[in-house]
Amino acid sequence: MESASEMVAFPLLTTPIESNYRACTIPFRFPSDNPRKPTPTELAWVDLFLNSIPSFKKRAETDAVDDAPARAEKFAQRYSGILEDLKKDPESHGGPPDGILLCRLREQVLKELGFKDIFKKVKDEENAKAISLFENVVDLSDAIEDEGKRLENLVRGIFAGNIFDLGSAQLAEVFSKDGMSFLASCQNLAPRPWVIDDLDAFKLKWSKKSWKKAVIFVDNSGADIILGILPFARELLRRGTQVVLAANDLPSINDITYPELIEIISKLKDNEGKLKGVDTSNLFIANSGNDLPVIDLSRVSQEIAYLASDADLVIMEGMVKTNPETYLDSYYY
Repeated sequence: MESASEMVAFPLLTTPIESNYRACTIPFRFPSDNPRKPTPTELAWVDLFLNSIPSFKKRAETDAVDDAPARAEKFAQRYSGILEDLKKDPESHGGPPDGILLCRLREQVLKELGFKDIFKKVKDEENAKAISLFENVVDLSDAIEDEGKRLENLVRGIFAGNIFDLGSAQLAEVFSKDGMSFLASCQNLAPRPWVIDDLDAFKLKWSKKSWKKAVIFVDNSGADIILGILPFARELLRRGTQVVLAANDLPSINDITYPELIEIISKLKDNEGKLKGVDTSNLFIANSGNDLPVIDLSRVSQEIAYLASDADLVIMEGMVKTNPETYLDSYYY
């Protein structure tokens, strides 16, 4: 379920283009499509979510609830049944389906069966590992004297950290077999130019200005937030930018939540309240109001709407899902 407080539109959705904002931009269907017949794109995405059920069931089986294995089996049966229904009739279960609906139905079934956070154990483990590496990652970044090269290193760190996304069946399988090494992920990133590559333009803006306030919508626990986003946020703080980190209200897959992020920041600060030598008085942690691994900017918390009203830099960090077979790590500014 969503945050109990009233949700509002993100205040920076104000331009003529953004007035037609849709949270899911993938063309799942067109007006000419038969409403009673699923489109190829809808079928592909439903199959993607079907393929993820075994990994979610496995996590649910170890959750701290009574009869977890039996409840996990019920989850797998109910959710797969819903997805099969959508393949037969796209208008069933509140459809036609898109990324938000598919995620919301999955979370709804988990909550109905008593599960609150089936990824809690793996999140705690990965947060602890990443915290132990934080100082080393920051030291390596600080040692890069060239500002442009240091920025590119920080962006690459965001990409590498974001690979820890257990919402993807393929990534969940890789993680369960071998775990994920942040440094190895950094080394294995695709060479530039990337499929969408605006880094040079961002470098130019970075060299010419310091933003007044940056709002960063964060994504996953572990290396993603701690070794990817936080070193980047620290660099913004050092440049005099106010930084607002917006995290989920409620748990959803391995996404970081607002209470978890507060705890992580407190563990990383030194006795003077600094983040590896950088003052954190301009660092704010906010509740986005979100309860899914994807976000709808037409419905955010009043808190983040207020904090973002005078922001001049907004970053949405995560895995941009272009199609069921392709995941493209990107950032927006």
